[in-house]
Amino acid sequence: MTDFPLIQTVGLSGVLVRFADTMSEPANRAALSFRAAVDAADWPEVTETSTSLVSTFLQIDLVAASVDTLLDRLHDLLATRDWYTSDLPTGRRLWHVPTVYGTDLAPQLEEAAELAGLDPDAAIAQLSQARVRVLTIGFAPGQPYMGELPQNWDIPRQQGLTKSVPAGALIVAIRQLIIFTNASPTGWRHIGQTAFKTFRPRSDTPFALSPGDELCFPSISRAEYDKITATDETGQGGAETEVLA
Repeated sequence: MTDFPLIQTVGLSGVLVRFADTMSEPANRAALSFRAAVDAADWPEVTETSTSLVSTFLQIDLVAASVDTLLDRLHDLLATRDWYTSDLPTGRRLWHVPTVYGTDLAPQLEEAAELAGLDPDAAIAQLSQARVRVLTIGFAPGQPYMGELPQNWDIPRQQGLTKSVPAGALIVAIRQLIIFTNASPTGWRHIGQTAFKTFRPRSDTPFALSPGDELCFPSISRAEYDKITATDETGQGGAETEVLA
C-alpha cells in the first residue's frame, strides 16, 4: 500500500506531491492548501504551481536545481501540519450561477435523474441546493471540475457519445459538475444550461474560476435564461459572487 503524501519527480520539469490515488474531499483540500503554502514560501526554484484533483505540481528545472535540498524542504513543509484537515486558501469566492435545468436546452436531465434514483423535480431541487467546490481546472481553458455531489449522483457514463453540447452546459459526471468552456462532444449527461463563461480571453483574469472557489446553481426559468443571454455582455451569465472568509 502506498503511503501518502507521496513526492515524485516528473521527468526534469518538476515535482508532484500526491495526497491520494482517488478523489476525496480531504485529499483535494490537502492539494489546495499545500499549493498555497508553497506559493507563500516563494522558493526561487519554483516557477509555477498547479493542482489536480488530489495532487500539487511544482514546476522546477531539475537540472539546475539541487534536488536533494528541494526534497528536504518539501518533506519539512509536509511535516508542519495535517494537510488533509488544513484550512483552505484565503481569497476564494462563492458563485451563484443561474441555471436552466432540463427543457430542450439540457435534454438529459430526466435520464440523469432516473439513474440517480430521483424524479426530475427532486433532482432539480437537489442540484440547485448543492454547493460544490472547484476541485481542479482542466481539459479546456478555465473549465472547472466541481464536487462532490451526494453519492446517488455517482452514475455511469453514457453508452454512446453526445456529438456536441454548447458552451455553458452544466454536465454531471461521477459526482462532479462541469461547466463546459466550449461546444464539445461528451460521454456524460447534459442536465443544465448556464450563460456563464468560464474563459474570458480579453479579461485581466481570463479564467473566471480558481481551484477552491465554490458554486451554487440556483434554478431559473427558460424565460429568465433568455433574458440573461439577451442582455449580458460580461460573460457573468447573471452570476453573483462573494468572497469567502
